[in-house]
Amino acid sequence: MAGTQAPRVRTHTRGDVPRESLDLAVQRVRSLLRVAPEPVLSARVDLMLAADPAVAQPAIAQANIDLGGRLIHAQAAGETMREAIERMTARLRVRVERAARNWAAIRGRQPVAGPHEWRHQSLPAIRPPYYPRPAEERGVVRHRSYALARQTAAEAAADLELLGYEFHLFTDRVTNEDSVIYRTPEGYTLAQARPRPRHPVPVSEPNTASEPITVSEPITVSEHPAPKLSQRQAVDRMEALGQPFLFFVNRHTRRGNVIYHRYDGHYGLITPAAP
Repeated sequence: MAGTQAPRVRTHTRGDVPRESLDLAVQRVRSLLRVAPEPVLSARVDLMLAADPAVAQPAIAQANIDLGGRLIHAQAAGETMREAIERMTARLRVRVERAARNWAAIRGRQPVAGPHEWRHQSLPAIRPPYYPRPAEERGVVRHRSYALARQTAAEAAADLELLGYEFHLFTDRVTNEDSVIYRTPEGYTLAQARPRPRHPVPVSEPNTASEPITVSEPITVSEHPAPKLSQRQAVDRMEALGQPFLFFVNRHTRRGNVIYHRYDGHYGLITPAAP
């Protein structure tokens, strides 16, 4: 049932973000979450404005919502902060509407041709260009560590769409391997620390709910094992390959990690929590 009390929205800004832009973003998110079907446990808005005139879309708006225990993420870039906020709000609205439906039903049936229905091509992920920070100034400034979710590949693909990320790190329930799933032009690719012979992944997999989880795009397992690297080696390899992120097995912990480009030009690192 929708709540009537506007949720509290935490805010963070970076760069010369106008106060009126911050007020607009909070207003947009609060209006949307006021009618959310589940309790809003937390809400945060981040606005970033690059000072470098060479950046094509210097404004970035981001929202992170905990809706009844389910994380929802939306992000967008724009030439102006207002443009970025409106795009972010539109994406957040779609994801909140998806979360409002019965989750098992959404993932358990083939999507129908309707407005905002879940499908890979309905909401293309457009990664804003990251800030061109000089290499000598870059560092790993964000280190997210958490217990990896134990999921099937189909469940991970569904969560990837809901969160709006480029990749999703998880533990494969079938193989018990640290894994990452990411979008490709052909569908999804599943990379694992040690790949198992399973080509392709079934598009319908058992679930604890009453219906199986079904994805509308094929999931292919990469035949290449994740490289065993140190954090520094992973950064160097990602840069050499020109990739936005790199999945690797940390040489010291022997667990799957992901190093990625942050939008401020630094690097982020995602690691599993210690068992």
